[in-house]
Amino acid sequence: MKSAHAGNGHLRDFTTDPRVLIIAAIAVMVATAGLFAGIVLLKLIRLATNIAYFGQFSLADLKLEDSPLGLAAVLVPVIGALIIGLMARFGSEKIRGHGIPEAIEAILLGRSRLDAKVAVLKPLSSAISIGSGGPFGAEGPIIMTGGAIGSLIAQMLPVSDNERKTLLVAGAAAGMTTVFGTPIAAIMLAVELLLFEWTPRSFIPVAVAAIVAEVERTLLHMPSPIFPFSGAMDASIAGLGGWVLVGIAAGLLSGLLTQLVYACEDAFLKLPIHWMWWPMIGGLVVGIGGLIEPHALGVGYDNIANMLDGRTVATAALLLLVVKAIIWAVALGSGTSGGVLAPLLIMGGAMGAVLSGILPEASPGFWPLLAMAATMGGTMRAPLTATFFATELTGNTHVLVPLIAACATAHAVTVLLMKRSILTEKVARRGHHLVREYRVDPFALTRVNEVMTTTVESVPATMTLHGAASFLTAPDTRHPSFPVIDEAGHVLGVIDPPAILRWRRNGKHRKATLRELLAGSKITLAYPDEYLEALSDKLLTANVSHLPVVSREEERLIGYIGWKDVMRVRSKKQAEERDRTALLSFGAKRKAQQSISDPA
Repeated sequence: MKSAHAGNGHLRDFTTDPRVLIIAAIAVMVATAGLFAGIVLLKLIRLATNIAYFGQFSLADLKLEDSPLGLAAVLVPVIGALIIGLMARFGSEKIRGHGIPEAIEAILLGRSRLDAKVAVLKPLSSAISIGSGGPFGAEGPIIMTGGAIGSLIAQMLPVSDNERKTLLVAGAAAGMTTVFGTPIAAIMLAVELLLFEWTPRSFIPVAVAAIVAEVERTLLHMPSPIFPFSGAMDASIAGLGGWVLVGIAAGLLSGLLTQLVYACEDAFLKLPIHWMWWPMIGGLVVGIGGLIEPHALGVGYDNIANMLDGRTVATAALLLLVVKAIIWAVALGSGTSGGVLAPLLIMGGAMGAVLSGILPEASPGFWPLLAMAATMGGTMRAPLTATFFATELTGNTHVLVPLIAACATAHAVTVLLMKRSILTEKVARRGHHLVREYRVDPFALTRVNEVMTTTVESVPATMTLHGAASFLTAPDTRHPSFPVIDEAGHVLGVIDPPAILRWRRNGKHRKATLRELLAGSKITLAYPDEYLEALSDKLLTANVSHLPVVSREEERLIGYIGWKDVMRVRSKKQAEERDRTALLSFGAKRKAQQSISDPA
C-alpha cells in the first residue's frame, strides 16, 4: 500500500520562494528599458508637436497656443488622426485606446504576451496623437509600451505565465515612474489594477522596477516632483466637510466622464464607415475645441501647474473643464491613441477651481489638487494610487489625509453608482467579467476536520467482490463510495460502482476479497489538520469525489470528505456576508424579560 500525502511543515505565511530574486533581477533590466522608452515617448511628443503646429523639426518646448496656424490648426488633429487610423488598420489594432484596458486584457486573457509591434507602434501613435493636439496624457501609452517591453524580455526567457505577468507589470510601473516620477503610485497602480493578486512574488519585482526607474531618472536630472506644491489645510470639521464634498463631486464627475466616453464609443459604432476613419471625426472635434479653448489641447501640464498655483479663475476653469471633457470623450471614443491620467487630473482640477469659491478657505491650489486626485481615483477605481500619485507629483506629504478622504469618498460614489470603471468597461464589453476585490481564499483558512463527516460507513477488507457488488446495489445503500478498512482500522482503498465494474471486466473472481483486489494500489488520503486548498488539489489529481480522512499518527480512519463538503465552505462564506444578525440586542432582551414578568 502506497500513501500519497505530505505533512504540514511546508505551511508558511507566503508561498514565495527564492526564485523571486531572479525575477527581481530581470526587473532591473525591464526598468532600464522602460525608462528609455518613456524618455523616447516624451521626446517624440515634443517633436511631433513642433512639426505639426510650428513646422519645426526640433525638441524646443513650444506652446500650442502660440502656433501661427490660426484657423488652419483645426486640420492638424484631423491629419494626425488619419495617420493613427492607418497605423491601427495596417499595423496593430492594439494601439487604439488609452493602453491600460489592453494591458489588462493581455494579462488576463493573453498569457501576458504582447508583441514587438505594440512596443514600437504604441509610443509612435501616441506621440502623433498628442503632438497633433489630442487631449491626452502620455501615461497610458507608456504603461502599454513598458508592459510590452517587459513582456518581450520575459518571452525570451524560461519563465511561467505568472512571472511573465509580473515582468509585464514591472515594465508598466517603470514607464509610469519615468513620465511622472511617482514610483510609489506606480507600485500601487500595479497592486490595485494590473496584478490581480497581492503576493510577494509579484510585488517585489514590480517595486524593484519602479525604484530603479526612479533612481535612473534622478541620475538623468529629470524633474521631481514635477508639480511642486507646498499648500495645506488644517484639519477641522469644516475642512472634513469640504474634503467629503469634493470627493462626492469628483465621484459624480467620474461617472459622467465614463458615461460620456462610452456614449461616444457607442455612437461611433453606429457609423456606416470603417473604424479606421473614426479618429478623423474625433480629430475634427478636437480641432474645433482647440479654437474655443487652446489650453484644452495636448497633455496640458501647464494647466495643472497653473491650477496648483491658484492662477486659474473659476470662469476659465469651467470653460477648460467643458471643452476638455467633450473633446477628450469624443477623441477617446473614436479609438485614437492616448492616455487618461493627465486629462482626469486637468478636468478634476478645473472642477476644484470652480468649487473653490464655495468651499472653506485653504491654500491656493489646495481644492484643485484634492479634486484632481479624487477624480482620478474615482474614475479609475484606484483610490490609493490616486492618493500617492498626487502626493508624489507635488512632493507634499502634508495633504495625505485630505487626499485619502476625498479619494475614498469618490471611490465610494463610483462603486455604488457604476458597475465598471472607465478602464474595465472596455474589457467587459468584449465579454470578459472582471472582479477587482481580493480576498483570502476560504479554502486556505479551513482545515479538513472542520468540514469532514465523522460518522463514516465503511466496508471490511474481507468482503468479497460479489458481496461488494451486492452491497453497492442494495436499495438501502445511501452513498456511492465507501472506504475499505482492515482489522486495525487502516484504509486499504475506496470502492464504488465503477471500480466493481472494472474488476469484473478484468475477470477478477467473484470470491476475491477486497484486500486482494486493492493490494498494491495507490491510495490518496486526507488528514484532519491539512487545509482544503491542498485537499482540492488532491481530489483533482486523483480524479475522485471523496477521500478517506486518517489520523497522522496511526493512519486510522477517522472521517470522510467529499467535494460537497468543500463547496459548503464557500456557501458559508457567502452567508457570512449576506446574513445580518445583531449579536448584542440588549434592548430586545429587556423587552423579552418584561413580557415574561408581566404577561398581561
